Amino acid sequence: MHNSILFFLLLGPITLLFCQSSPALSPQPATAKKFKALDSLLQSELTGDKIPGAVIQVKKGKQILFQRAYGLSQKYNAQHQLLSNPEPTTLEHLYDLASLTKVVGTTTAIMLLVDQKQIGLDDPVGKYIPAFDTSEKNKITIRHLLSHSAGLREWYPLYYRASNKQETYRLIGELPLAFPVGKQRRYSDLGFVLLSQVIEQVSKMPLEQFLEQQIFKPLGMLHTTYNPLKKGGFTKIAATSHGNPYEKRMVYDASLGFSVKGLDPKQWDGWRTYTLKGEVNDGNTWYANEGISGAAGLFSTVGDLQKLVDMLLTKGKIGERKFISTQTIEQFLSKDQFNNGLGWMMDPGNPVMKNAPAGTFAHTGFTGTSIVVVPQANISVIVLINRQNMGLSGKGTYYDLGPLRQKVIAAVLKL
Repeated sequence: MHNSILFFLLLGPITLLFCQSSPALSPQPATAKKFKALDSLLQSELTGDKIPGAVIQVKKGKQILFQRAYGLSQKYNAQHQLLSNPEPTTLEHLYDLASLTKVVGTTTAIMLLVDQKQIGLDDPVGKYIPAFDTSEKNKITIRHLLSHSAGLREWYPLYYRASNKQETYRLIGELPLAFPVGKQRRYSDLGFVLLSQVIEQVSKMPLEQFLEQQIFKPLGMLHTTYNPLKKGGFTKIAATSHGNPYEKRMVYDASLGFSVKGLDPKQWDGWRTYTLKGEVNDGNTWYANEGISGAAGLFSTVGDLQKLVDMLLTKGKIGERKFISTQTIEQFLSKDQFNNGLGWMMDPGNPVMKNAPAGTFAHTGFTGTSIVVVPQANISVIVLINRQNMGLSGKGTYYDLGPLRQKVIAAVLKL
């Protein structure tokens, strides 16, 4: 039982690629020692029993410099027992993107609609959502939602009062603001749920349909989807958490700062307790939005994510065709007063892009996913980790990937 697991953890014998070149471009010289340093970072996490598995891809220009799948797509079951016949991680595995959904799907959709002049960044949200055309909320703009400065609550257990998309939209519209509009950045899932409502209002299409037809198909992202189990055809999916133990703690444990005044944690008890594999981890997306949200819910592969990154690095091109204008791309990837872009993070103090050059943009996902793009060096780093499958620590938290992410970007910048 344990020998096969140890073999995969120590060797990670899936895929290793140095300097893969496109047919039109010959390989650039690479220092094996530098790649070894990057590789050892992931290997140490596996041998230290910190993560079950991972996929990493580093690309510069048209060349994939480093690409590898490590460990297992699932190591433990819901009883925290080692699987007897674990599945090795591959480059083809779908990962629950968590909050990468915000930039991969929602932000890109808003980019496209802005580029097509169907939406203005400084349009009031109330123009599209009547519940926001009030004296309290009528100053909130699309830009505020993208920059997390709309004054919305950072989080709310929507499933206590909503069980589908329309009920969710109504509930968010009823919630009072928690902070002054435009005065500070308070990272909020609710803002990106509202952006999905705007996308649906403008496009007259469900969010998942708009993303598939207008974003993913044109980019060739054929393995990016919501609810992969319902859609069918996807057999390789990395497992995440065993139910929603941390999110339950967010409701019950007031010390975390997420509890809602007047809400009895015991009034709802639909918590999952089994291992999630193909079901989105995010509770609001799963319980209150049937797996589809502007804040979370997308599953994807490293190859598909690279296609989106390539489009952004080429200032809106898909091959030789212009998909989004350079002007719009630059609007979204310019720092605001909060030291971030629109949707994308650009703060060089963030561990995922610590000390990276000006213009670097990135985002992370709670499940363990991350994308970092360094335009100055024409380089990108995609790391997909299903850290939650290891379970909660004794302190009731998931393993902190911040130090690893910081070391990875430091190693990549030396390549």
